[in-house]
Amino acid sequence: MKAIILSAGQGKRLLPLTARSPKCTVAVGGRPLIEWQLDHLDRCGIDEVTVVTGFGAEHVDALLAPRPHGGRVRTLYNPDFAVADNLVSCWMARGEMTSEFVLLNGDTLFEPLVLQHLLEAPAHPVTLAINRKAHYDDDDMKVQLDGERLLRVGKGLPFHQVDGESIGLMRFVGDGPARFRDALEQAVQRRESRRQYYLSVIGELAKAGHVWTREISGLDWSEIDYPLDVGRASKMVAGWVESAEAQASSAGVSPGRAR
Repeated sequence: MKAIILSAGQGKRLLPLTARSPKCTVAVGGRPLIEWQLDHLDRCGIDEVTVVTGFGAEHVDALLAPRPHGGRVRTLYNPDFAVADNLVSCWMARGEMTSEFVLLNGDTLFEPLVLQHLLEAPAHPVTLAINRKAHYDDDDMKVQLDGERLLRVGKGLPFHQVDGESIGLMRFVGDGPARFRDALEQAVQRRESRRQYYLSVIGELAKAGHVWTREISGLDWSEIDYPLDVGRASKMVAGWVESAEAQASSAGVSPGRAR
């Protein structure tokens, strides 16, 4: 199992925090967002990671250079980041989709249990991690379900059809990687592909019955889109650190650096 992190965009809604470097480098609880992601991937047994970069790529490269994983965490530059949406970033990483992998957005922060829950889901070709809540807004990537099978995904779904939201984390196993790669190849041939999210391709696979979901409601996660999100997420990770320190103290060992 490997991971692909999509971090090519600037994240203009986070300005001025992203004036020079992308949102994956924004500090959350005193650490760059991507460091939390990489540590939690590693804790779940995924230490081979490709980070798709674009805006401020040099800052991401500098941030990742000192990590102890060596060549197992590398970057892949998307030169079209300024003129295309994340469907093209996915397509740029198609060479990494030759075996089972997880795909996550560079602005999705989650506790390890979220990823573990997804990895333990039944082995469908594609599985989206989803959250349920009382109310949804226009910016949520909403989903419509038939049981646990995905029917539709998109921000424009009518609210009366919404059964949850995609959190920007998914798993591909079996023939899922090949199906997704082939669908991406077909999608980029269309003129409108530069203005589309990769979830439009997931929606096409869902129509063919290849996409399922895994609910993670009640577990800690956050999407970092606005400066207010950084404050909320910082409180969330502070809870993680406090919990790790408490567990280490009760076990009579030094907690080191909580992850």
